[in-house]
Amino acid sequence: MSLLKVEKLSKEFGGVHAVEDLTFTVETGHIHSIIGPNGAGKTTLFNLITGVYTPSSGRVLFQDRLVSGMKPYELAALGMSRTFQNLQIFFNMQAIENVMVGHHLHLDRRFLPSLLRLPQVTRRDRECRDYCAGLMEFVGLGKYLDADAASMPYGALKRLEIARALAAQPKMLLLDEPAAGLNATESREIDEVIKKVASSGVTVVLVEHDMKMVMGISDQITALDYGRKLAEGTPAEVRANPEVVSAYLGTNG
Repeated sequence: MSLLKVEKLSKEFGGVHAVEDLTFTVETGHIHSIIGPNGAGKTTLFNLITGVYTPSSGRVLFQDRLVSGMKPYELAALGMSRTFQNLQIFFNMQAIENVMVGHHLHLDRRFLPSLLRLPQVTRRDRECRDYCAGLMEFVGLGKYLDADAASMPYGALKRLEIARALAAQPKMLLLDEPAAGLNATESREIDEVIKKVASSGVTVVLVEHDMKMVMGISDQITALDYGRKLAEGTPAEVRANPEVVSAYLGTNG
């Protein structure tokens, strides 16, 4: 069953087609990777799906509901969560507080009960902290529960962002280059986290340049070039596609 449908999606910036007439689907429970050279439109596509940009034409459906033009917070409430290419961490907060921020949609946000710190509010806050501690354990950050985010290594911060995105309890998680800037060991750790996320029932849409990771964990791959779909299929099919090899993987691939 398709969780996400992108239909004839286009986005223009001053006459430049960043994404052009793009159609693909993401199946529930799959790891679906988006690959392509720099400038292929991958991050623009993520921004269109998650409501940061409004499409010039075409549409996006999530759980068969038209979501084109919806705000990011509205999409988050529907079950869509994402990370970004560049770290978006609150460095003046503890690691676990960063994750708790991601769970705010599921807390009592009414003004008066929060102001008076009523028992149900404090109880829910404790439950939130316990839940987010479990997510940190899930992504392999158990030893950083009481750490300041500013003191954590870069690779751990990448996993912290994933934990925060998971705190929103999404149905679909979009990861924008989660292995960027990581060494081989850190990349393997991210690889394992992504597989655990998918195994837990969360659909993953992945933009990543690490082809070893992409080919190793993806159920389906969509390859872009200059904003258009170049190829789509299983890792084996995409790896063998001569247009993909020429445009992205290299002629020696």
